[in-house]
Amino acid sequence: MRIGELAERAGVSTRALRYYEEQLLLSPQRTSGGQRVYPETAVDRVKIIQELYAAGLGSRLIAAFLPAIDARSVGPELLDRLLDERARIEAKTAELQAASRRLGVLIGLAMHPDAGSCTASLDPGPSNERQDKTPSIGAGKNTELSSPPV
Repeated sequence: MRIGELAERAGVSTRALRYYEEQLLLSPQRTSGGQRVYPETAVDRVKIIQELYAAGLGSRLIAAFLPAIDARSVGPELLDRLLDERARIEAKTAELQAASRRLGVLIGLAMHPDAGSCTASLDPGPSNERQDKTPSIGAGKNTELSSPPV
């Protein structure tokens, strides 16, 4: 199949497919005129690549991991890399959750100002009496925070 058909069937752009080829994630055949021709199995391969990107893996690790998928066997070195990658993602997730909690405190301060006191920290917890008082989406009045000009 040609690149346009693969893109349509896999739900990606032709640009993405060209990028995958540059990253050695896909290896199409070429016609005598230089056009890319993909096997039927390329649809599943592209979907796997998309899932691996969505899991947070970079193209180098994906390129290393695809042969293991094909062989249905992951060696200890690659397993270690995957475990390290998961630990990195979990640490980043914890950082983002902490940032979300701090924003919740800030939103609570903006929506329920208290002239009598000022919080010493945006970290919610026992030392900071202000907890996230953010209403559910769609609840309460529409309050906007002004942002600095860009």
